[in-house]
Amino acid sequence: MTALDLSSPVAVVGTGTMGQGIAQVALVAGHHVRLYDTLPGRALEAAEAIVARLDRLVAKDRLSAADRDAARDRLLPAADLADLADCTLVVEAVLERLDVKQELLRALEDLVDEDCLLATNTSSLSVTAIGGALRNPGRLVGLHFFNPAPLLPLVEVVSGFATDVTSATRAYEMARAWGKTPVACADTPGFIVNRLARPFYAEAFAVYEAQGADPATIDAVLRESGGFRMGAFELTDLIGQDVNESVTRSVWEAFFRDVRFTPSLAQRRLVESGRLGRKSGQGWYDHAEDAEDAEPHTAEQQRAPAYVVVEGDLGPAAELLPLLREAGIQVREDEEDHGTRLVLPGGGQLALADGQTSVEFRDVVYFDLALDYRKATRIALSASQDTSPQTLVEATGLFQALGKDVSHIGDIPGMIVARTVARIVDLAHDAVAKGVATEEDIDTAMRLGVNYPLGPFEWSRRLGRNWAYALLDDLHMRDPSGRYAPSLALYRHAYATDKREGSTS
Repeated sequence: MTALDLSSPVAVVGTGTMGQGIAQVALVAGHHVRLYDTLPGRALEAAEAIVARLDRLVAKDRLSAADRDAARDRLLPAADLADLADCTLVVEAVLERLDVKQELLRALEDLVDEDCLLATNTSSLSVTAIGGALRNPGRLVGLHFFNPAPLLPLVEVVSGFATDVTSATRAYEMARAWGKTPVACADTPGFIVNRLARPFYAEAFAVYEAQGADPATIDAVLRESGGFRMGAFELTDLIGQDVNESVTRSVWEAFFRDVRFTPSLAQRRLVESGRLGRKSGQGWYDHAEDAEDAEPHTAEQQRAPAYVVVEGDLGPAAELLPLLREAGIQVREDEEDHGTRLVLPGGGQLALADGQTSVEFRDVVYFDLALDYRKATRIALSASQDTSPQTLVEATGLFQALGKDVSHIGDIPGMIVARTVARIVDLAHDAVAKGVATEEDIDTAMRLGVNYPLGPFEWSRRLGRNWAYALLDDLHMRDPSGRYAPSLALYRHAYATDKREGSTS
């Protein structure tokens, strides 16, 4: 089944930000586009706004004047729903209410031909539930564009329980013909991106609620060590705290209040206080024009230790060893394997975050996971009240000698980046095991939909087969609520035999 022919008219119902964006995408792709809105005059206003955006593209030399004129001629505001009768695709982008979408699609079903594809741009409702009101739910598919639709490449093509394979295939090929990158997924709460992105926000908020670090420090660690484009606090301020919290709550409710998706009480209080982020001028941060930028905690400069002793395999942190040598720190290797740590001159130990706490061991400082230890510009260190000051000083000086800023955080098991990545990896393995999407589509969705530096499975392969499971298992022992319990899929992955090597790892 191929994409829709460009001679086929496309309709968009609902002329808000998403509706206008989707209409612009279809228009630039070459379709005749009908715009409809129940409010009188809104479709005409939306058409004028779309043309104004096309004018700006011409001014930036991103669209020719001739193509702009042709697109403008193909755009038609519709005065009545009946004006959409000859369309071969209708995309609804109306209010996120099940009854409103069902009523609209039932009305469309009585107007359009039987081979017209119906699509919903819902981001939080069940495609199956929306289609449940239709005589022929097989032709309804989810087309979840990301805002702003003309710029962001990802489109989640969602098959409801009753969606025909041919309908999903037509929608997939159409999105690709429109210059988008489609990913196929089953109708699950949050689809791919909103399901798997929950830990990015949840773990940052959990560290804050445990008084492990302030928002500016957590954000800096996520960016400068984890490689994320933005930290969780600044991103939710941009999105809107009410919007982000609503999505989290929707996914949580849809999963029957699964503890893995529990919303943040701190974020709820922020919403209740009206501190919604940039749009209200205050969120986690102060966004007033004269407000000073919040600064992350950065430790004072300390002298680097002359040497370290390596015990065992440092796993994902093994790339630290050549960096230490390049910085002039002598690396001595212990012939006996006592664990996976660096021993400092004062006798204290430095270990990669593993889901345990510093208070459980004598004189240990944990350091957080980095996407790339060579490129990372900040490293977080975690210590307890029992950690000797000398050990923390030596650990701080070691990373500063590598050119890193150092942030001290509380005794938080799994720290910041490590626990976040482990949970994302776990949810990704669980999603594949439950038929939500393929590994490839999940990686594509998370890189393009939320700009993650790596897809979850790329991360999983880089970190090693057992890494995420072991960290979450440690966390689960310290918080047996179920929030960190590794999924059965991750357990199977961790202990499956690698057929290429004939062993488990």
